Amino acid sequence: MAEIGDFKAMPPVEADPMASSEGASLYELIREDIIEGRLAANERLVVTDLARRHGTSTNPVREALQLLRGEGFVTFLPNRGARVRPIDQDFVRDIYEIGVLIEPALTRWFVNMATGEDIAELERLQGLIEENNFADTFRHSELDTAFHTVMYQRHYNRHAAELWWKHREVLRAVSRRFNFTLARRAAIIREHRELIAHVKAGEADKAAELVSRHVEGSGRHILEQMRARNAARAG
Repeated sequence: MAEIGDFKAMPPVEADPMASSEGASLYELIREDIIEGRLAANERLVVTDLARRHGTSTNPVREALQLLRGEGFVTFLPNRGARVRPIDQDFVRDIYEIGVLIEPALTRWFVNMATGEDIAELERLQGLIEENNFADTFRHSELDTAFHTVMYQRHYNRHAAELWWKHREVLRAVSRRFNFTLARRAAIIREHRELIAHVKAGEADKAAELVSRHVEGSGRHILEQMRARNAARAG
């Protein structure tokens, strides 16, 4: 069994093809600047300025911006170039509501196709999640994403799997700003256990219904944390 610290969640097969290694590295750096607010909402992203800031040529910057566009962090407007998309409550709401629509369908298919190896992997990852017990929130995020990737990575609809991954990455990035409440921690553990039980029993409809509540609960938790932070800043 791999150590938790060595684990890295990966996208579904064929989803989100990467740019060059330099473009991928810049993608991580620029995305972090957007998430942390160092690049402000609606700020113009000038390729030459970003290349100068990061000591690189313009091609990797263009690759990074295209990856960020694909995830929804950057918009391209005619005659205005690339700009930072505001990561606001409406944006987060729209993303998780799409997840509520997509993930139950992906889950229902998975339950009908799941193998013993799939179930064993879900149980392994859940064991690591509970072992970590939210002590390291980054590790939790990696393991939690891997848990759901097991269910979606082989789905025949590659567009749906890729859309799930892109939106998942946005929500993961935003959620890093906040701590999990005790209630949300308990719900995640409980719902994962129930989901595994439904998969074992072949209960596709129950699993799909549970995933719908699970995704909505996650989205609402992020929105509540965003509202609380905004209220604190306003006060």
